[in-house]
Amino acid sequence: MSQDDFLIFGSPEIKCDEIDEVVDSLKSCWLGTGPKVARFENDFKNYKKIEHSIAVNSCTAALHLSMLGLGLGPGDEVITTALTFCATVNSIIHSGATPVLADVDSETMNISIEDIKRKITPNTKAIVPVHFAGRPCEMDQIKEICKKNELFIVEDCAHAIEAEYKGRKTGTFGDIGCFSFYVTKNIVTGEGGMVITDKKEIAQRIKILSLHGMSSDAWRRFSDDGYKHYLVTEAGFKYNMMDLQAAIGIHQLSRIENSWYKRKSVWEYYNQHLKGLPIKLPSNIPDYVKHAYHLYTIQIGEEANISRDEFLVEMNKRKIGVGVHYLSIPEHPYYQTAFSWKPEDFPNALEIGRQTISLPISSKLTEEDLKRVVIAVKEILKC
Repeated sequence: MSQDDFLIFGSPEIKCDEIDEVVDSLKSCWLGTGPKVARFENDFKNYKKIEHSIAVNSCTAALHLSMLGLGLGPGDEVITTALTFCATVNSIIHSGATPVLADVDSETMNISIEDIKRKITPNTKAIVPVHFAGRPCEMDQIKEICKKNELFIVEDCAHAIEAEYKGRKTGTFGDIGCFSFYVTKNIVTGEGGMVITDKKEIAQRIKILSLHGMSSDAWRRFSDDGYKHYLVTEAGFKYNMMDLQAAIGIHQLSRIENSWYKRKSVWEYYNQHLKGLPIKLPSNIPDYVKHAYHLYTIQIGEEANISRDEFLVEMNKRKIGVGVHYLSIPEHPYYQTAFSWKPEDFPNALEIGRQTISLPISSKLTEEDLKRVVIAVKEILKC
């Protein structure tokens, strides 16, 4: 890639295996939910070593279905982090339950254990920890809180497909785990998501709700075994994944560990070449954690002599794509109006949201790409 090309943030690594599999789907004329979705579900279930896996069209859908699968609704409170993408909170709202925010730890950027404890009320029914940037939350402590208070756990693993906490894979600690295969994620299907659980009844209900509330999906209705009548058992949703998407995911998943090592090397390159600059780098990773290396975040504070937003503009001028992950949830007008949330009530999330920039990290980045990013950062900081 030349210096004149725009370095796309989170650009996925697509190889011939994915392309051939998509072409095969096109030739077969089976484009919707079918055998490749079933294969992808099975492969993902085996990767996570869990009983049930349901492919859907987004992590947002996965989170929404999880709330409904657990029977959450009006009058129930669900605690989640103030530093996350809006989908985490919106899925709680769409279930009819009430989101309750906890601040984050200033170092890990994950949900604060102490603030969770402060936010529990008699109406609290679940906690949704978000493994921010690919670093697992302190799941031992969260599980202990949930056991003591009889709360559900729905893990938002949108950033954390490969992540592990004390040797156990993310998404397997609670009642349900939710994953994203959006185009910038560590596994991509364009758009897509996955729900995993060890609970058969929950899995069955989520599967039905994901496709209009029908008792059987299109593949089984129109397979070679003959037509199968369906019955609508609930007012469900159009949340199913297509074979065209699963065709990509199958091969992305098969290379997941190789891709992880590549992103790990990107992370280490940044750590080595950005240390000593007037910015805050990601906190150290403890030995008991396997980080998914989904986001590499730096914080542009007062010592940088440039604002975060000015830094964004300068990176864009140099044709380098960066991300903002994220403005804190209480900064957004809708939530301020709907829930009277005030950003200053979540000081860590507020500071991180106003200072953080995510640098490009992808398994397809070359050393030349990384040098370009580092040079740009140093130029902007005048270092």
